[in-house]
Amino acid sequence: MGGPDSFRAVRPFLYNLFSDRMIIRLGPAPLQKPLALLISSLRAGKARKMYAQIGGKSPLNELTSAQAKALAASLKGEGDFKIHVGMRYWHPFISETLAEMKEQGIEKLMAVSLYPHYSLATTGSSLEQLRKDLGRPGYKFECVLIREWPTHPLYIEALAETVRKGLKEFERQRTKVPFVLFSAHGLPVKFVEQGDPYSGQIEATMRAVAEKVSLADYGLSYQSRTGPVEWLKPYTDEKIKELAARGTKNVLVVPISFVSDHIETLYEIDILYSELARRLGMNFKRTEALNTHPLLIGALKDLILNKKKELGW
Repeated sequence: MGGPDSFRAVRPFLYNLFSDRMIIRLGPAPLQKPLALLISSLRAGKARKMYAQIGGKSPLNELTSAQAKALAASLKGEGDFKIHVGMRYWHPFISETLAEMKEQGIEKLMAVSLYPHYSLATTGSSLEQLRKDLGRPGYKFECVLIREWPTHPLYIEALAETVRKGLKEFERQRTKVPFVLFSAHGLPVKFVEQGDPYSGQIEATMRAVAEKVSLADYGLSYQSRTGPVEWLKPYTDEKIKELAARGTKNVLVVPISFVSDHIETLYEIDILYSELARRLGMNFKRTEALNTHPLLIGALKDLILNKKKELGW
């Protein structure tokens, strides 16, 4: 999605986000942008306060650039690859990246989604924007997609490593084995009812990690809901309350649908949910985000090389 790289960028970032009818529909189409302008203006102040608590901006751009650099290094000797980053709602926009690639004379494009799990509201929206931008005059890219990879073995092992590391933190404290709560970004229920595969892919990832680590006590919840519509349940904050009510004292949260730290991990989990758990008397920890984890980079490399071999590029 991208993320605001300064306080000044918060409102325009939110405007771009709420202007996208594939992620949220704000009444009839002609009203989408006026309502997006109103909502982004109303929410900007609150959002800036959140970003102020995590360094004044989203770290997503820097982290994604670091992932691109690590991926480029891993692909040395495997062909003439150039790794570029394109974001949906903030710089570098997909359109800006394509223009740069065109200037470099690139003709073959492999678009790799950094959402491991497909949803029309995330990957679908980004690929639709890519399709539109590729239709500009003078653009003649040969384009292929790597759309989703929810159970890639290296991705699963990367998550499993972070879970094992998190469990060892509880062992060092000589506490009971924690309940492992996989927390994914939420999605309006209507998307799933219309056939969106997101929740099924999230569950497949969770089961694969749980099997790899031999977890006995674990579950799934969804965070980051917004607006009045019904979202996938259970909500993470309500799940934490439910666990506390049944006497669970130790919880390890795994941000399962995020490959990078950003506001959902650094603010929502580390500050908001952590404070909630503390008030409820719980020992609450989070696994590290994957960011530039070597196994995550290895998964991306493997996806790219397999696609290259398949195509004969």
